[in-house]
Amino acid sequence: MANINITTTELLSLLDITPADQNLMLVDNHGIGKSEILTDYFSGKGMKVVPLFLGQMSDPGDLIGIPNRNDTTGKTEFMPSYWFPLDGKPVVLFLDELNRARPEVLQTIMDLALNRTLAGRRLPDGSRIISAVNAGDQYQLTDLDPALVSRFNVVTFRPTAQEWLLWAEKVGVDARVRDFIRENPMWLDKNPDAKEGADTGLDKTPDRRGWKRVSDILKTAGDISPIVTKAIAAIVGPKAASALAGSVSAKKILSGREVLQNFEKHLPTLKGYELHQLSVVNDGIFRHLEVENLSGQARENAKRNIDAYFTFLSKEKKEAAAHFANLYVQGTYPKAVSFMARECQVLTMAMVMYVKSIR
Repeated sequence: MANINITTTELLSLLDITPADQNLMLVDNHGIGKSEILTDYFSGKGMKVVPLFLGQMSDPGDLIGIPNRNDTTGKTEFMPSYWFPLDGKPVVLFLDELNRARPEVLQTIMDLALNRTLAGRRLPDGSRIISAVNAGDQYQLTDLDPALVSRFNVVTFRPTAQEWLLWAEKVGVDARVRDFIRENPMWLDKNPDAKEGADTGLDKTPDRRGWKRVSDILKTAGDISPIVTKAIAAIVGPKAASALAGSVSAKKILSGREVLQNFEKHLPTLKGYELHQLSVVNDGIFRHLEVENLSGQARENAKRNIDAYFTFLSKEKKEAAAHFANLYVQGTYPKAVSFMARECQVLTMAMVMYVKSIR
């Protein structure tokens, strides 16, 4: 449907610049964290997000309310539904699974999207309407009327693995899951070995919501035993569960925290790393600085070791240095970049000189 791809960072910027009276439609797969992202963004602005799962609504009354006879006028009026904001405060309506809704529900959405009204009641000024539609042959979908689609600004939502890892670190997703996705990002949203047309509807495949559930199981169970592997397979599928178990048993790549706190100790290991392994370390360093508020000796160690680490990369691992420089300028980790620019003058100068040298 949409061919304008945006990441999470770009979605937040898009929300900043889009007027409240313009509706937004996100085309995506299930389980990628739309609701959480929108709730975090709008709660910071003091607005309530009301999620409405249209695919589960059997009747337009779930949206517009139920009819009721007014004893004074003798006319039938609709009592407002449970979610309607009667206090006059603007809200964000998140219309999830729009293209899984029944046709009669979609007809109600037409008036809501165009006039911001339901059964004669108008949404408070400043309210926003955001919808999400599922993409892919694995869903039972309803064709959307072009007239309805024309009332939305349509984009395809493609959050990156880096953005998910940053969120995962903030909310405390188990380190084993984070390390696995960091080293194998192709497993984040799908089974990379899946064959087209092979899905029966009951086949479990990985998604972002599922990996959070895997994390919860690992925190409860501890080690990955055979029964734990089966429990994980019930969430993300047997192939993903097997890949995770194999990754956990294999040698672990150094974390960003380990390098920032004791670079000299880990230098021999870093010298033996290939580009893909150093890229994982680079990402870990930026995520650690983005999430953690370092102080005291930990802060001093980070300042000293990050300078030493980039000097090592620029001299001995030039491709990895280019990857590090790209992370610095791409904007995914603003707090980490601010820390480096403020606290690591040697690194900042080295970064400038390095970028000039490769142009």
